[in-house]
Amino acid sequence: MPVEINLSNEKERIVEFIRAQIAKYEFEGAVIGISGGVDSAVVGKLLTEALGREKVFGLILPERDSSRRTVPDSLLVCRSLGIHYSVKNISSLVRSLGIYRTKPPAFLFSRKIQENYAKALWLKTSTPYINDLKSAGGQSNRKNLAYYRTKNRFRMIALYYEAEQRGYAVVGTINRTELLTGFYVKWGDDSSDIEPIVHLYKTQVFELAKELRIPEKIIEKEPSPDLAPGISDEFAIGLCYFDLDRILEKIEEGQPLSGEDPELVEKV
Repeated sequence: MPVEINLSNEKERIVEFIRAQIAKYEFEGAVIGISGGVDSAVVGKLLTEALGREKVFGLILPERDSSRRTVPDSLLVCRSLGIHYSVKNISSLVRSLGIYRTKPPAFLFSRKIQENYAKALWLKTSTPYINDLKSAGGQSNRKNLAYYRTKNRFRMIALYYEAEQRGYAVVGTINRTELLTGFYVKWGDDSSDIEPIVHLYKTQVFELAKELRIPEKIIEKEPSPDLAPGISDEFAIGLCYFDLDRILEKIEEGQPLSGEDPELVEKV
């Protein structure tokens, strides 16, 4: 696990960073996409500390393939933060491009079958995550990548549409682990005006969440991009965050990897 940080000091440092960036670029507040996950919950809390609840607006943007927990968990986050929010289902936008038609009709199958189908597609190639990063794996796999990436790009558009009407900044939720491993969508969740936690590894975000008293249900929830049924972060990457962050930090710090499992190191 990455080196421990002074959580209280880190909180204050990020809060001051947010205030400075908002003031520098003369924004009037912040819009954030609330996913029901720990990253957006942590950033949302930091925004309320920096700007006040009345200057933070949350957008919850589910679509057809979203987990059934997405909206309830997102509502839990927004209500615990005390911020104004809106739920806008983007399924019609995704459907307008014919994206859902590239897969079997969802209503015909149970959620479990949908999840097994999505996992089977992901594992169809020998190195699924590397193929994802390189947009490789043949035409069939590239269609799968386009299928899920488009959803995050629609969300980015919705966030900026809301923010620009208000004179607010779009605040992102990417962490250091995602940045280093490429676990984000270009012109999707990487597009924002401010990235307050991009310097923190995922495991550090979890620790900060405890310091900020994020609801326990959110902290304990399995991290997921929520773009395809049943695909969690760790399933997609092929590593647990505890191992991934530990190895990433050693690589960044130039520390020896002799004590690590060679197979895990190779994956990283």
